[in-house]
Formats: sequence, C-alpha cells, structure tokens
Amino acid sequence: MTYAPVTPVPPAVQPTIPSDRFVLRPLQTSDVGLISMYAADPVLARGTRSIPHPLPDGVIAAMISRASQPGRVEDVWAMDGSRAGHAEVLGLVSLVRMDRAQSEVFFWVAPAFWNVGFATEALRALLTANPHGARQYFAESFQDNPGSARVLTNCGFDYLGDAEAFSLARNAVVPTWTYMMKTGL
Repeated sequence: MTYAPVTPVPPAVQPTIPSDRFVLRPLQTSDVGLISMYAADPVLARGTRSIPHPLPDGVIAAMISRASQPGRVEDVWAMDGSRAGHAEVLGLVSLVRMDRAQSEVFFWVAPAFWNVGFATEALRALLTANPHGARQYFAESFQDNPGSARVLTNCGFDYLGDAEAFSLARNAVVPTWTYMMKTGL
C-alpha cells in the first residue's frame, strides 16, 4: 500500500487523506446518523474513553460541530468507504494536538467492519500524511482490547508502559497500554 504524504496545514484546515479502500475526510453534518448508530453500540463505546453509554441525544452532533471549529485541538476524520462501495462511515480516527510537536492518536472502527484491517490502514495513512507535522505520536489501548494494541504495533508504535484512563461508557478507570512513535521530522 502506498500513501501520498500531505503537507502540514494550519489548524483551521483539515485535509482529506487517501488510502487504498477509503479516504479519511473531515466530518460532515450528514455523518450524525451513522456515527450515532455505531457509537450507541455498548461494545464499541466500552472500547473508547469518550463515548458514553447509553449515548445521549445530541452528543454526536456536538462532536461534529466541535470538530469543524477553527482553533480546535482535535482533528477528526471519517473513514469514508463510499467510493469503493463500502459504507460512508466505517469508523473514526483523530489527532489531538499536544505541545512540542506531538499529537495523540485515537481511533475506532464500527463492529461490522472489525478484523478486515481498516484501523491499520487508516492509521498508516494518517501517520504518513502527518497533518499536524508531529515529531512524536502517542496512543493507548485498553488492556482488554488487544486488537487495538496490535493496530498500534503494526503501525510502528513502541510500547512505553502501563497506565490508566477513564472510560465514560464504563464509568470507571481502566488499565491501558501506552505507546509512542517518532516520525522522521
């Protein structure tokens, strides 16, 4: 698989990033329905920090609105497979800006599309594009989600150690594995 690098852009502009089976594109208002349907799944929500369960009305619309604001600290992309005959939203991947040219990566794929490599493909495309111009990326995986840990290691992340993160869906602090990857910048 080959991915075209994307020149880093100012925070207000979020590029569309191509991959083999889909494109990573900025969120749009029409994504509310599919993302809400996927996010309402308790298994998916439990695999994230930020998706509450049950999913309250308006949460996804508010997230999409925040993701389009200038000056935001998080860029969120939909994995849009519509050009290849897949769903318009397969999952989401995001980057949160940190200080010192660092970003944190988050991702999820809808359960109907698990185990076909979409998360790895999305993360590789995003890392190759490096839209934040990051020198280092950080990521985490809940310890009861080894599939996400495999995605990170398959994409070149190195294990740093154990930590904890709060999960809204679980209403609890959950053990995590923490990862880091340096870029060529």
